[in-house]
Amino acid sequence: MSLDDLADDVQQTADDLETATFHLDAEARTELAMLAAAMDNDDPSVLIERAIHALFQQTVDAGKLDFHLRANYDVTYDEYLSGMTYDEMTGGSTYPTDDGDRRYQF
Repeated sequence: MSLDDLADDVQQTADDLETATFHLDAEARTELAMLAAAMDNDDPSVLIERAIHALFQQTVDAGKLDFHLRANYDVTYDEYLSGMTYDEMTGGSTYPTDDGDRRYQF
């Protein structure tokens, strides 16, 4: 898989989520109700959005997102954000790898 595959999968899933509905088990429903009551929030969807943001940030900060992206797509989140791989950023894919054609010789 590649950066393009990841971008396509993210776009497809985002499109699919436009009309998605979710089922909450009893525990999640009770926890969401408790949070809504405690935070005096009448719209539980706002709490769900905040929970997704918190989980995403925690996953990024812990390095778990990069781990899974590298395993499944051979890219990192930074590469996804920039739209190019580290090799493309550094020019590693544009220079010959043959020792006789190295750009710099030490």
